[in-house]
Amino acid sequence: MKILVSAPSGLEGVTKRELYKLLNVDTKSINGRLSLEGDILSVALCNLHLRTASRVFIEIGSFKAQTFDELFDGIKELDFETYIHKNGKIEVYGSSIESKLSATTACASVIKKAICTRLENYYKSPLNESGERYKIEFVIRRDFVTVCLDTSGEGLHKRGYRKLVGEAPLKENVASALIDLSFWKGDKPLVDVFCGSGTILIEACLMARNIPSGLNRDFDFLHYKNFDTSFFEGLKQEAISKMNDGKDLKLIGFDINENQLRLARLHAKNAGVTENIHFQQGDMRNFQSRFNCGVIISNPPYGERLLDTNKVNKLYKDFGKMFETLNGWECHVLTPVTNFERLISKTANKKRKVYSGKLACNYYSFFSKKC
Repeated sequence: MKILVSAPSGLEGVTKRELYKLLNVDTKSINGRLSLEGDILSVALCNLHLRTASRVFIEIGSFKAQTFDELFDGIKELDFETYIHKNGKIEVYGSSIESKLSATTACASVIKKAICTRLENYYKSPLNESGERYKIEFVIRRDFVTVCLDTSGEGLHKRGYRKLVGEAPLKENVASALIDLSFWKGDKPLVDVFCGSGTILIEACLMARNIPSGLNRDFDFLHYKNFDTSFFEGLKQEAISKMNDGKDLKLIGFDINENQLRLARLHAKNAGVTENIHFQQGDMRNFQSRFNCGVIISNPPYGERLLDTNKVNKLYKDFGKMFETLNGWECHVLTPVTNFERLISKTANKKRKVYSGKLACNYYSFFSKKC
């Protein structure tokens, strides 16, 4: 079957590398989604292990439609009975891009009616929708309809450890991608001088300790009655056997806000990595290190979070001064502030466009030959 994996905008290449390492497949990118052939085992592996992906879908079918009648008839031709049990609870959501069928709410209603009609004819009984959930996603792009089954349920960025979030939270899968792009592998000190609720450091720790991102959460596909997923517990146990204790990791979180640090410590506890990360209250300007080589990865405050451009400018200038004192260190910063390089008086070795939610940002990387 055809599997589609979505990723945050600008980070599809990182997820593609993950997929190659996980499944040894060279995926194709279609409208921002990575496409591969696989089975329910592939679906399970992707949901359990992918750190930078957003969701994992099974494509049910595709067709062209410019009217509601064509949409209804096209949906009715797809074999939903392969995936959806007769008691399944069906949820439909989606989007329309440059298409004659632009009213997504009306499209969702037509699609659900067509699915129910198909299943009622197949099962020869009315649907009561009292069972497990089946999330059906549709995308209508230039009058071409693609229909998928969302196997993840909740977005894959929801690892389960972050019950509470701080101000302007960075999604877990975006944080994981930032770490991957920094090329940090756990062999050097890693510091977040604006650690907030701790997401970057926790994701780095999970990565370095080889703890699967989906180890402590549920997925919709595990409840599908038309698939045998009894193998999943064995997959988890195999993954657990490959984890390490991370006793040599040097992970340090700095933040001036003690309330944020309380959240960070709680999240680290929930993730089971309390012993691996040192969180410390302090002003970024005062950060120093006895190590000659290290890496900073941070998502500093910006205008929407401080509501004062002058404060942001001064903060970033001071960040640049602090970084200058860390001779030999590397630095990676995600920010929507477009004049970041000018403010810190340093030109990035690499700059990449990344979206944090709907906010367009740049990820600036400053490498060092000494580190």
